Amino acid sequence: MSDTLDGKVALVTGASSGIGQTTALALSKAGARVAVGARRTDRLQSLTQGAPGEMLAIELDVTDLQSVKNAVAATVDRFRSLDILVNNAGVMLSSAILGADTTEWTRMVETNLLGSMYTVHAALPHLLDSKGAVVQISSTSGRTASAASGVYAATKFGINAFSEALRQEVTEQGVRVVVIEPGFVSTELTSHITDPAIQAAAKSMAESMRTLQPEDIAGAVVYAVTQPEHVAVNEILIRPTDQTR
Repeated sequence: MSDTLDGKVALVTGASSGIGQTTALALSKAGARVAVGARRTDRLQSLTQGAPGEMLAIELDVTDLQSVKNAVAATVDRFRSLDILVNNAGVMLSSAILGADTTEWTRMVETNLLGSMYTVHAALPHLLDSKGAVVQISSTSGRTASAASGVYAATKFGINAFSEALRQEVTEQGVRVVVIEPGFVSTELTSHITDPAIQAAAKSMAESMRTLQPEDIAGAVVYAVTQPEHVAVNEILIRPTDQTR
């Protein structure tokens, strides 16, 4: 295992807060040059100013295929290569299926699943050239669905399925595919929920345990991408000790 990512180039989506922001900083600290993409560019500018190494802020909407292509192109134009893609952008709009606002379903599918797929599609030629790594931030909901999280879980199950197909297609060409499945993490993700009762329930559940911190997930990402080239860490399931499911 190498503790350094010197000379490597990473692109992190959803980097304006939470896991994405912390992962970008961890990769930068490990020596990578990092492009950070998100819609909230004001937050990205603050992030780049405090980064340990060279960092590029890119306005990115993963639901827009052209925006994704532009972000990948901007990364390669600036740093001349791409070695690590961290697909982190996502929203969680939990609700019961009966009476749901289906526009929220569309938003989750477009952001969590299609956005991840678009970014892989745009980045893959460069990752094949560099024999790089794709890191997919999934969820424990990609393994076990639960009431009021059906569509969110469907997007995460979809990420897991897409990632396994991708792995089979590219692993013999040297590209490693990593799926990271966090349990409860202390981020703003639950604040996206528009149903007050479900948001309160999610908050109560989080408060009942010692939740993971974004740094815990960032550490898992760095661990996976600093393994020797012949070692592929394909899946990391990481829950709070107190989380039962």
